Formats: sequence, C-alpha cells, structure tokens
Amino acid sequence: MKYRKKPVVIEAFQMTRARRDDNSEWPDWLHVAYNKDHDDGALFIDADDPARERLVLGTLEGVHRVSWNDWIIRGVKGKLYVVNDSIFRETYEAVDA
Repeated sequence: MKYRKKPVVIEAFQMTRARRDDNSEWPDWLHVAYNKDHDDGALFIDADDPARERLVLGTLEGVHRVSWNDWIIRGVKGKLYVVNDSIFRETYEAVDA
C-alpha cells in the first residue's frame, strides 16, 4: 500500500549565523527552548564547539546539531526538530497565517 503524509501546518525558523548572534528575531517558542534544561525540546550551546557559537537541539531521539541555514521546526504537538535547508524546501511550503 502507499500512503501520503497528511497536510499539517508547522512553525519554522531558519537559523543563520546572523540570527544566532542576534536572537531578536527568534520566535517565543525558540526562546523558551533556549532557556530549558538540557533535555527533550531544549536548544543549547554545543559542548563540542570551542567557540561556543553552534547550537544543538535535545530530542527524544538524542542531541542534534543545528548547522547554519538549518530550520528548527515546531511540530503540531509542539515538539522541536532540526531540518536541513534543502529537505525543508522540498517538504514544506509557506502558508498564509
């Protein structure tokens, strides 16, 4: 059998170098994630980055590095995920709010 993914609306934010340095454009839900303890749904500084510039996202599946231009998406149940820019552009399209 074949299946099609149900259409869902998610929130997303593209993490660029400039947006990492200046978090004034971050949505509220990303600020909440940055201020959480280092567990599921937390966004924090990568301990393996000596420059302390890179971020990682804690998920139930483990810790995922956020590369420049990756998207952090907030799914329908509020879970956060990291998605590569090219995969994001193939999978998602903008919708009117």
